[in-house]
Amino acid sequence: MCGIAGLCGWQGDWKSNLIRMCERMQHRGPDGSGLWAEEDGSVALGHRRLAIVDLSETGAQPMQSHSGRFVISFNGEIYNYREIAERLLKEGHVQAFRGTSDTEVLLEAAEHYGIRQALSLCKGMFAAAFWDKKERTLTLARDRVGEKPLYYGRVAGSFVFASDLGSIAVLDGFEGRIDRSILPFYFTHGYIPSPYSIYENIRKLPAGCLLTIRAPFRQEPVIEPYWSMREAAERGIRNPFSGSRQEAADELERLLKESIKGQMVADVPVGAFLSAGIDSSTIVSLMQSLAPGRVRTFTIGMEEKEYNEADAAERIAAHLGTDHMRLTITEKEAKEVIPRLSSMFAEPFGDSSQIPTYLVSRMTREHVTVALSGDGGDELFAGYNIYGWCERIWGKLRSRPAVLRKAAGGLIGLLPFSGREGIGLKGKLLLSDSILDVYRTNYEREALAERIARMDGRVSGGQDAFIGGRSEEFPGGQGASGSRKSFGGGRTARDCVREFYSRFPAELFDSTPLKAVQLQDMLLYHPDDILVKVDRTAMAVSLETRVPMLDKDVVEFAWSLPEEYLRQQDTGKLVLRDVLYRYVPKEMMDRPKKGFSIPIRRWLLEPELRAWAESLLDPALIRSQGFLDADAAGRIWKDFTEQGIWRPQVWYLLMFQDFLQKEGAARRPEKSGTTFRSERSGM
Repeated sequence: MCGIAGLCGWQGDWKSNLIRMCERMQHRGPDGSGLWAEEDGSVALGHRRLAIVDLSETGAQPMQSHSGRFVISFNGEIYNYREIAERLLKEGHVQAFRGTSDTEVLLEAAEHYGIRQALSLCKGMFAAAFWDKKERTLTLARDRVGEKPLYYGRVAGSFVFASDLGSIAVLDGFEGRIDRSILPFYFTHGYIPSPYSIYENIRKLPAGCLLTIRAPFRQEPVIEPYWSMREAAERGIRNPFSGSRQEAADELERLLKESIKGQMVADVPVGAFLSAGIDSSTIVSLMQSLAPGRVRTFTIGMEEKEYNEADAAERIAAHLGTDHMRLTITEKEAKEVIPRLSSMFAEPFGDSSQIPTYLVSRMTREHVTVALSGDGGDELFAGYNIYGWCERIWGKLRSRPAVLRKAAGGLIGLLPFSGREGIGLKGKLLLSDSILDVYRTNYEREALAERIARMDGRVSGGQDAFIGGRSEEFPGGQGASGSRKSFGGGRTARDCVREFYSRFPAELFDSTPLKAVQLQDMLLYHPDDILVKVDRTAMAVSLETRVPMLDKDVVEFAWSLPEEYLRQQDTGKLVLRDVLYRYVPKEMMDRPKKGFSIPIRRWLLEPELRAWAESLLDPALIRSQGFLDADAAGRIWKDFTEQGIWRPQVWYLLMFQDFLQKEGAARRPEKSGTTFRSERSGM
């Protein structure tokens, strides 16, 4: 795992700026760094290295191809690189490799097969930059599911990119305008979705996409998908698995073993997270079945029994025979993480499970350099409880005449007591057109985002025409390209959020409504919340995480499974459970789902954190910043502290305010946003 950075057409001292970019993400690659540039400085690539495969200098980057035509800066792992290397040798494209790194194999494959074809051969997680000296073309690429981050944009008129948003913020001339258009979405969900970032004119490359831009780098880049999650889902639905559920479990077990076997390859110690849930327990079970010795597993426990699954994880580890380590974290240890969060994420991020994820990563890194994770199981195999709720509600709604149902919903909205949560929710549900509307309504019970974000008709979005690439949605539905006005000016916050959702039409999944909800999560929540959380917290301690369930073959097989193999009534992940129960007794897994959480509500009411929170939510401070409605923020905090009404927006607000304070943006914004210079110099 590594970090990459680059400057194209930089006017001024490229070297000091690129060094600063690389220093900012030293945590992503503490084992070494490297720079490469054209003689005239028109293109400069940087790299921070976390050595995993080929620890020698032959794996150092940036790396030039054998012919010298291509240069690459690469972050990630190609798990099937040995098979690709054999093909290159067999076909005579390469006589011999200099070392044993997957980077060299990918680089030669890109030169001989073309970048798109090379990536189609790869199984892995990555963000990569390819510079073609002959064509004078830069190509950026991101893995199919979005495990590894890649930001790009314009700073001082030059094209720049990096693995870490903070690496862009340290550049000379970085203006740091807050993108108001994305705030409504953030305050609804607690994260910022691809292709947007917290800053105007800086974007995330969507998962499964290529970005191409030619020297002299003044034109708009071309962004297009080389793989699409939506198309994979559609193929699976059109061509469903026709075997029995037992046969489905056989095939899933085979595919997972193949994925895990490839992801256990490393020249450094490898272990796994074990949370006692279905997903991580399945991964660890299959790892142990493949390993020649005892697999190293890691879990953390909380002092509060309500949040502690460490005892259950120990029992599973003992049954499987792993070399297990457990850390019980104290409140003090967990609270000490909070001041570091803004630097870890470099933009507002409001999933409070970021705290225990960081702590288990920190403990794991003391013993291994690579850890396998069970992420992806809930989304791919319909494990979330909310999925069952959505199916039940939509099943009732769609059986009623739409005209009458919507008329009733409209009337409820006019009632004087419609503001009460239960009544208001019922009215909104009656207006639903699809299961996705039901799903979204569940976490939009109140129009809080509209009340929090002080839009004032100033939805500015990305002002540069360059930044969006193409103006239409990506062909595969992988992500919106971002037009000049982003969401458009003058609309309400709710309009902005709803327009974003138009990227996920449900009508294609009328016969399989559950999969419509799963697809939205795999396009939105999973890459922009779950994977961001895991990547940033693990990389903060230089730990590489690998996710076997996100293997291309596993993902595509999961989409082909009939819904009845995934979920029945209140039980999800049926076929995944079938695999797990071959290794772990069913009774050992039968307990309520707890998730990976902390008692953040109680902590925020205790003196130390309450004082911190109230300093961030000070009305005078909020008004001076100009981004939020101080009265709305105050009401949300007062509801929580005085009436015990918890809303996720409490933590979202605190993370946003902490970001503004830490990043230096706490000044009154101009009409289109605040301009500030970042003062960060490292973690």
